[in-house]
Amino acid sequence: MDKSRQPSGAPMHARIWLSTTQDGTEAGTPDAGGSNPSAGSHQPLVLLVEDNHINQVVALEFLALMGVQARLARNGIEALSACADTAPDLVLMDIQMPGMDGLECARRLRAQQREGKLPSFPILALTAHALDADVAASLEAGMDEHLTKPLDFVALRTRLQRWLKLPEPN
Repeated sequence: MDKSRQPSGAPMHARIWLSTTQDGTEAGTPDAGGSNPSAGSHQPLVLLVEDNHINQVVALEFLALMGVQARLARNGIEALSACADTAPDLVLMDIQMPGMDGLECARRLRAQQREGKLPSFPILALTAHALDADVAASLEAGMDEHLTKPLDFVALRTRLQRWLKLPEPN
């Protein structure tokens, strides 16, 4: 991670991301969400559903480096609410979280899509669980792909490019 973009450490960094993506303002941050009003192209919105602070910071930094807007939900309940507020272009979903896990959340999101309450968008599992049974459970719950942690920048970018038009790297 580029330490020069983190003026006061990870907690401030996470707060900046949230304020940038939730209310549309940059809150005085230098290109926090990769947004450039003069760019004129759609910047993909990714909802990161993750309860671990370190994983949040890493994933949000990777998404920013890719020029993607990111919103954060800390569990499945927050993810359902965030999707109801503004449907994302893609969801990165942790599996094990308090309140509502990623599998149940994916099932509910897919049900809302079938009912016409939400538009279609890909859901990618993002988990440390890498057994064949884990992959099968993710796909059975309605997820489109299964990525494993620890998160790798190149692997994440490659997977996201399958589903989104990412901005060209600078």
